Amino acid sequence: MTNKSTKPKSMMKKPRKKKSRIYFGTPVQNAIIRYNNSDSPVIKNRIYKEHIQFAFNKLAENLIHTFKFYYFDYPLEEVKHEVVAFLVMQMPKYQADKGRAFSYFSVVGKNWLILHNNNNYKKMKIHDQIAVLDYKRNVTSERSLDESDDFNIEFVSQMLEYWDNNITNIFRRQKDILVADSVLELFRRRQNIENFNKKALYIMIREMTGSNTQHITRVINQMKNYYFSMMEEFQTGGKIDTANTGSIF
Repeated sequence: MTNKSTKPKSMMKKPRKKKSRIYFGTPVQNAIIRYNNSDSPVIKNRIYKEHIQFAFNKLAENLIHTFKFYYFDYPLEEVKHEVVAFLVMQMPKYQADKGRAFSYFSVVGKNWLILHNNNNYKKMKIHDQIAVLDYKRNVTSERSLDESDDFNIEFVSQMLEYWDNNITNIFRRQKDILVADSVLELFRRRQNIENFNKKALYIMIREMTGSNTQHITRVINQMKNYYFSMMEEFQTGGKIDTANTGSIF
């Protein structure tokens, strides 16, 4: 009886695993840094098209489908383009020493989608709007409310401008910047938010950033100090110094 010769296990060839392409890795992060460091629109445009555009498109697509952001009344391809445009606007805020570009832009893109997706979902549930005319209208009170609204709108506009210029000066850690930017994003989208309940807002910020309540509270408390100083400055002089100073104290 003859024994069939068999190859030792160590000699048998193992099937090679296909390497998955990392679409948003270190090369893309380095390209974003070069983009931010350049003052030339021509160079910026070339860096973006050759090294960043594909990653942003893929990231936006993955965010939409992974978290099922499907409550939009226009095609998802257009939603993707809007997310990409928002990511491009946020590029100057990215700082490499505070975290990976992939993590930063994933959170930023998800923030945008959460706010717009939730707002569109609410709109889809509303079928009719009834305009109610109150015959006891107090025109004087309405005029006073309009003036108050104008004051608040202008203050919030200048406050957001200040934070856009100074957020990375005041907050040094990337996760603090993400929480602060999420708070500011709620101010930017305030007209689209129906529930201003504190608990609901905290839940939205947690969804955007992945941070716990304690961390969110710490960042918000720090922002409050700047808020009160800005309000005092605005009430006294009618405007806020929004220059890139790092502090208003």
